[in-house]
Amino acid sequence: MPDAAIADANTATSALRHDWTMAEVEALFDLPFADLIFRAQTVHRQAFDPNKVQISTLLSIKTGGCPEDCGYCSQSASFETGVKASKLMPLDAVLADARAAKAAGATRYCMGAAWRSPKERDLDQVCAMVEGVRALGMETCATLGMLTPEQAQRLGQAGLDYYNHNIDTSPEFYNEIITTRTFQDRLDTLDAVRQAGMSVCCGGIVGMGESRTDRASMLLSLANLAVHPESVPINMLIAIEGTKLGGAPRLEGIEFVRTVAVARILMPQSMVRLSAGREGMSDEVQALCFLAGANSIFRGSRLLTAANPVESKDDALFAKLGVGPMDLPERDAHGHDRGHHHHARVTVAAE
Repeated sequence: MPDAAIADANTATSALRHDWTMAEVEALFDLPFADLIFRAQTVHRQAFDPNKVQISTLLSIKTGGCPEDCGYCSQSASFETGVKASKLMPLDAVLADARAAKAAGATRYCMGAAWRSPKERDLDQVCAMVEGVRALGMETCATLGMLTPEQAQRLGQAGLDYYNHNIDTSPEFYNEIITTRTFQDRLDTLDAVRQAGMSVCCGGIVGMGESRTDRASMLLSLANLAVHPESVPINMLIAIEGTKLGGAPRLEGIEFVRTVAVARILMPQSMVRLSAGREGMSDEVQALCFLAGANSIFRGSRLLTAANPVESKDDALFAKLGVGPMDLPERDAHGHDRGHHHHARVTVAAE
């Protein structure tokens, strides 16, 4: 088995597939750990510089009071978590935060609002925020809940680079976590985002009591989309007191790393982001995630309403690993990103 797996890894290519089977994905999860990591790292190096990690910053521009009942979320109005509902932040406050994030090394700025879907007057303000952040020279990302095709078009016209809308978990486990909207609702929003010409940021959360089969099914759902999400956040559940999943046992670290590795193999050219839950991870687990093909993190002391490692801790980890921040991708004549992996690949070829 090991020899076959190594031979397999040696021939592993970054060929994009959208026809993975459940059996194939489960077989990847079941590989001996060393073989899985070797294969993921091999695939990773074909599209990316293995020592560069993209840095994003996430700001909650409108916190709390959300009518959805997502079992993991402190901002749901269904739970008593001590999070107070607030109004949408003013434009100048958001731009001041974005400038500070850029000064701290972030190249992508993400704005999150706790809505089921945005109202028109709020969308006007968010579009102004997108234009302002883009004017700073940063990539823009927003997560505002469900979008109609018309709303997606408006955000695209404002210059939004990425829209985040996670599928959260497998289609089979979804109703255990959320009852106020369906898995198909999620896919419909992703479709509207694609049709509007924006890039998709879409991943999920692990450690919510799902099985390994569910983790495989979630990644299969992402890998078999007509176009892979350009950004795939893999979140470790932060169990927040008062939510439905407040007492969920923490997922074991090696299993989390396996999830990252399988995501990298299935979606070779996507940014795989090590998202929520880093605060509770050791340097060693994070290092294994980078080895498994994660090449994006959120930086800053908060992730919406949860703690995140402070910058100095990340800087120390990067120094230990010899990792540096990824540069901003070039934009084409239309102002769209040319994508990180294209010029990363040129760098690798030139070595």
